[in-house]
Amino acid sequence: MKTIYLAGGCFWGTQRFFDQFNGIKSTVVGYANGKTEDPSYQDVCGGSGHAETVKIEYDETVLPTQKLIGYYFRAIDPLSVNQQGCDCGIQYRTGIYYTDETLLPDIEAAVNSEKLALGEKAAKFAVEVMPLENFYPAEEYHQKYLVKNPNGYCHLPLELFCIAMKERPAEYSDSKN
Repeated sequence: MKTIYLAGGCFWGTQRFFDQFNGIKSTVVGYANGKTEDPSYQDVCGGSGHAETVKIEYDETVLPTQKLIGYYFRAIDPLSVNQQGCDCGIQYRTGIYYTDETLLPDIEAAVNSEKLALGEKAAKFAVEVMPLENFYPAEEYHQKYLVKNPNGYCHLPLELFCIAMKERPAEYSDSKN
């Protein structure tokens, strides 16, 4: 099992997005790389410097790190500074955070691939890539928020929640042999 921390704007949608993929064992939303210890949502909204982040535990033999980060880039605007969709503020910045140095070559390869695809725009690349400084799980009402509240706000387009089904339709078939 591997663990990576991804900040991609509002963590409700980011968590729901990653929960769809085979190989994801668990996701927890929380606050990362801020200045204060054990912040509340109000602290984060008030400028604690934390990013809304999803802790992802995954099986790298099923979902390789580079592919996982490739999905991440489908769900964010890598050129946007402190904003994803209509959500603005430092807590909505984008970032790839790690605690396991062995992930760094795959992280860098995925980032370099994204920058190559961006061409001239790559100079405006706004995704932090750095070791995790701290992570505090968010309050319980934020965990799996869009499962608990299917009509809740989300900055991500709904079609992003169907990627896994489109890529592996046989696994989602209702037909019986």
